[in-house]
Amino acid sequence: MPLTTGTRLGCYEILAPLGAGGMGEVYRAHDTKLDRDVAIKILPEGVAQDAERLARFEREAKVLASLNHPNIAAIYGVEDRALVMELVEGETPSGPLPVETALNYARQIADALEAAHEKGIVHRDLKPANIMVTAAGVVKVLDFGLAAVVAQTSGSVSGDPAQSPTLTMGATQLGMILGTAGYMAPEQARGKPVDKRADIWAFGVVLHEMLTGRRLFAGEDVSETLAAVIKEEPRWDGVPAKVQRLLKSCLEKDPKRRLRDIGDAWRLLEEAPGQPPASQRSLPWKAASAALALALAVVLWVAWRATRPVDHPLMRFSADLGPDAVAGQHSTAIISPDGTRIAFPARGPGGVQIATRLIDQSQATILSGTEGAADPFFSPDGQWIGFFADQKLKKISVQGGAPFTLCEAVYPRGAAWGEDGNIIVALDGLHLSRIPEAGGTPQIVAKPEDHGLRTYRWPQILPGGDTLLVTATNAAGNFEDANIAAISLKTGQLKMVQRGGYFGRYLPSGHLIYIHQGTLFAVPFDLKRLETSGVPAPQLQDVAGFPVSGGGQLDFSQTGILVYLAGKSMPTSRSLVWLDGAGKQAPLFTAPGPTLTPRFSPDGKRLALAVNGDISVYDLERGALTRITFTPGALNRFSVWTPDGRHIVFAPAAGGGLWWIRADGSGQPGRLLETIGITGPGSFSPDGKRLAFSQGSQATANDIWILPLDTTDPDHPKPGKPELFVGTPGNDVGPAFSPDGRWIAYASDESGSFHVYVRPSGASSGSGGKWQISTAPGRFPMWSPNRKELFFVSMDGHIQVAEYTVNGEAFVPGKPRQWCETPVSAVANNPNLDLAPDGKRFVAFPASEGGGADKASLHVTFLLNFFDELRRRMPTK
Repeated sequence: MPLTTGTRLGCYEILAPLGAGGMGEVYRAHDTKLDRDVAIKILPEGVAQDAERLARFEREAKVLASLNHPNIAAIYGVEDRALVMELVEGETPSGPLPVETALNYARQIADALEAAHEKGIVHRDLKPANIMVTAAGVVKVLDFGLAAVVAQTSGSVSGDPAQSPTLTMGATQLGMILGTAGYMAPEQARGKPVDKRADIWAFGVVLHEMLTGRRLFAGEDVSETLAAVIKEEPRWDGVPAKVQRLLKSCLEKDPKRRLRDIGDAWRLLEEAPGQPPASQRSLPWKAASAALALALAVVLWVAWRATRPVDHPLMRFSADLGPDAVAGQHSTAIISPDGTRIAFPARGPGGVQIATRLIDQSQATILSGTEGAADPFFSPDGQWIGFFADQKLKKISVQGGAPFTLCEAVYPRGAAWGEDGNIIVALDGLHLSRIPEAGGTPQIVAKPEDHGLRTYRWPQILPGGDTLLVTATNAAGNFEDANIAAISLKTGQLKMVQRGGYFGRYLPSGHLIYIHQGTLFAVPFDLKRLETSGVPAPQLQDVAGFPVSGGGQLDFSQTGILVYLAGKSMPTSRSLVWLDGAGKQAPLFTAPGPTLTPRFSPDGKRLALAVNGDISVYDLERGALTRITFTPGALNRFSVWTPDGRHIVFAPAAGGGLWWIRADGSGQPGRLLETIGITGPGSFSPDGKRLAFSQGSQATANDIWILPLDTTDPDHPKPGKPELFVGTPGNDVGPAFSPDGRWIAYASDESGSFHVYVRPSGASSGSGGKWQISTAPGRFPMWSPNRKELFFVSMDGHIQVAEYTVNGEAFVPGKPRQWCETPVSAVANNPNLDLAPDGKRFVAFPASEGGGADKASLHVTFLLNFFDELRRRMPTK
């Protein structure tokens, strides 16, 4: 029975029908959990009511879901006898097409078939109706392998030969016909066993049709079409000469003589087709001529280098990334290991996203689904990009498609993708973990505390895969004097290889490079002994870095190209400013070191903030900064005032629970609550008897808890048993009590992106109402103390505000609007702003300058033959 709009299947709400056929009815639906539209295929009754066939379908669906490829429509799961799939919007290919366009589409189809065949999956029903081309030219192959498990309920062999799926159950058994008449291989039409060569035949038929605009085998009904497939030879008029050899090999009626592997198809072309577009949207380039000049230079360099034995001169080029490109905080431009592709952050439809382009092309494309991405890195084969977003580690194909979440990443600080299929990553800013490239549970492989250190970060996997190169230190917030260390993955042994720098990288030239005070240093490095030799020497004076976190704005390819963002390293000290609704800024003060999470005292006369890893209090009237904690290496942050302004709760970034201290600095801090994992205090109830906080670890998402407190002795409060308030599968963070204590606002990425929500403060986990405040992704909710307004910050750093009313037990939010046009610095998980008690202005860190529509284009520098230059300057033994 057809489904109607509004029908619910689990968490999926039916929106509209998309089509129907022998494989089932297809509907557009909305995933209410992940806030995305999907396609749902309702199985035919013959399958849904047959327990054996349904069980087989579910088993097959699990196999098909493993097809992780940008040209294959993803299968998300099975829900109530329905298949949940990626919604692909576009058109089926219809010829005649220009030959290069047809070959572009064909290559993408072949890539999809090759990926499936490598896993032993045969499509069996490839035809134009099962191929979709998006508006950006990305091809998606649909219904992969489903014909093998879904039986056609009608046994008739009449009707449209192009839309005639046939018997499918037991599809590879003798005597069973599977496929669509006009695209069946001859052995299929005879009911003989089939393998991947049947897909290769269908591929040839589809390509022939795209080139000529006519069906290769056509009859008045299915029976005549099947007879034509078996008996008639293909027509070659209208087929370009350079494609005929390929098509003739695909369309051999005898499968023994047919092309055996689809991956070999392009060897049969007279000349290879161009590569398909990388993703969803082309990025405009005002400086296309500059990009083309770089591309031409690199191409000529590759050709020239191949003719030269040694001693290639250094070549320097500046590449214009375009007006939409932005500088990342830790990383801007990265380059693939083979030196053919770059990726960088750029403003796209969803905010800052990853853009990528080939070196020899002048246009970049935005990778949809990478909103809020940071610190990207390439896979060893250059076909995937890993990145961090929404407190998760994710990956996406360089060709586009849906991103895949690998694990939680609460406080990421770099990752490296190994040749063995594992990723080494700093998920919590402290430890290093191993995660399979397909995702799973992270395993800690290196703990800095085992060697008396505070943090390991920015790992590089050294050749051989058994040793890591990391930035290691016991300091907090300033990595200028950090160490570069080598860690054995087999024994855990630590060896300091260079002191006084950060973001160390071993180069195939036999050198170690690192950053210190904005200068790139290099020193010869013995990979076997893990030792440097000689004195480090400066190589570049203008490499941008971020000593606050130890990140460096550079990357290199295995072919000898170094790419970097020029500029001075970001200063470790940061200036706080006043910001009003008109967007005007007025300086407040500059702290003497890395500064995070400013929070106003209840009377608005003081600010608590983290400076150099400890909690300090700034007196706005006297202009005096007083340090109140002295905890080496702890990186204390997230200070929260008690309602009477006499005490502050904070949490170390290294974990260790919640701590309580007098705001005047007298006395010693005491542990309020011991917790496992990273904890973030959020807000006190107005009476000071409840503290809302978030807690998580590198293996689990954050949840929000309420801690009851007995403050009879305010210097020594007694905590009760924490009560779970919000515990969704996503990250729930930033809880804030309303001024009357009745509501709690918080941020959660349960839908796939962070949004701001409000719930009654007295509700237990899973009960009570819930209202979404943000209409676009946002975080860090803050209540106005004297107006019915709720503020939060969008993912691009703009402050938003929503007015609200209360109607009985219901919270009624208004539509959010942008509070001012001036963005603020939105750093990772740190709320680096706070609303003053008058509700009229904020204290914040101004956003760093980057590319934009009203700014000059962003440039990065390429150094070709950099390895040869190092060998010339600093010979290795």
